[in-house]
Amino acid sequence: MKLNKWTVALAAVGAVSLASAAKAEEKASPVLTALSTTTLSGYVDTSAEWNFGTGNTFMPPYKFGGTSKADGFNLDVVQIRIEKPLDETEWAAGYRVDLWAGPDANTLGTQSTLSSGSSDFAIRQAYVNLRTPIGNGLEWKMGVFDSIIGYESVEAPLDPNFTRSYGHSIEPQTETGLLASYRFCPEFSASVGVANTMNSAINSRAQAGSTGMVGGIFGSFFPSGPSPLAAPGDNAKAESYKSYMGSVAITAPDSMGFLAGSTLYGGVVSGFDNSVVGTGVGLPHYNAYVGATIATPVKALKLGVAFDELDVASTFNTSNPGSTIPNGTRINASIWTVAGYASYQLTEKMSLHGRCEYADARIDEPVSADAQILATTVTLQYDLWKNVLSRLEFRWDHSLNDQNIFGGTGTLADTSGPDRDNAYMLALNVIYKF
Repeated sequence: MKLNKWTVALAAVGAVSLASAAKAEEKASPVLTALSTTTLSGYVDTSAEWNFGTGNTFMPPYKFGGTSKADGFNLDVVQIRIEKPLDETEWAAGYRVDLWAGPDANTLGTQSTLSSGSSDFAIRQAYVNLRTPIGNGLEWKMGVFDSIIGYESVEAPLDPNFTRSYGHSIEPQTETGLLASYRFCPEFSASVGVANTMNSAINSRAQAGSTGMVGGIFGSFFPSGPSPLAAPGDNAKAESYKSYMGSVAITAPDSMGFLAGSTLYGGVVSGFDNSVVGTGVGLPHYNAYVGATIATPVKALKLGVAFDELDVASTFNTSNPGSTIPNGTRINASIWTVAGYASYQLTEKMSLHGRCEYADARIDEPVSADAQILATTVTLQYDLWKNVLSRLEFRWDHSLNDQNIFGGTGTLADTSGPDRDNAYMLALNVIYKF
């Protein structure tokens, strides 16, 4: 039996006996055994933005952007991941915890209903992962996990661009619930799940009602009015009311030539949004997504397309005497987006990524309003340093229906609100991954 030097030294002074030390060495610590398969990883995400023109009170309403990041240097987020992945055994078990620190943690909005507010810290994901030996292996996640729909990721290094799309911004982001996933064959897999609500707040409940603003993300598309959905709400549901989700993924087999590996993905999430961070409070929501990643005959070129839709259709019901919307008022609104993506590997370390997106926000009841935005994004990525992702990005957002929805100085002397229909931005994004 080979003993480590520390054990031999303790034995030499009589602190332990060699016999007991040998037995201890033969039997590994349960704690060390568990930690031996645990991994630690993460990243530090920083950026600098230059927004053309004077006045940035009203910014394009995509997620993880906004006035607080305009025209300056930013720490976006620090992510720390602690994970034990599933092994190959039939009854495998594992876990994953993603912790966020920094301003984007507040935007993530996972603070539980017991939280006192924003704190620059958040849990992005925290779930137990299990496999049961049914067929090819049925996998389960229970806890807090990312939404199952969407082309882009909430994890910045995985996205082709620095700024997020409008499609990503209207998708549900984090769920607290149970998710089952099954791969029928290498070309087809599916997931189904149930969650408390559609919003990010951990442990939120549909029966908790709402005391916030119903306008949410719809209002961000109409910064100069109207704000037809803004009203105190109390649309609580029964205890049994839950949110449901499902998705499928189809992958092209090797027999399809250059298209091999291309993926078609679709999914829906439907339930109650009772968010504590203002992304649409107190109404049933419905999200649908269809997207594809497409291989091409040119090995260096990859294409993608994504369609997202968010629908709100409900009859307003409140017991709040201060509500400005009477009971029985019909609320009907939607946002849909379509985006095209292209990525080209110029050299071993340099790549070019483009995205063009159209977004349409429409309110039909109780008043009528419409906003349309065309956004074009070009990103040059150059991986000069080891473990460092660095990219330079230019983004142009344009209001298509002659509405000034960007700009504005926000000073007391200026009450005109947004003053232009174009928003231009140049950004540098530097991420260290560990």
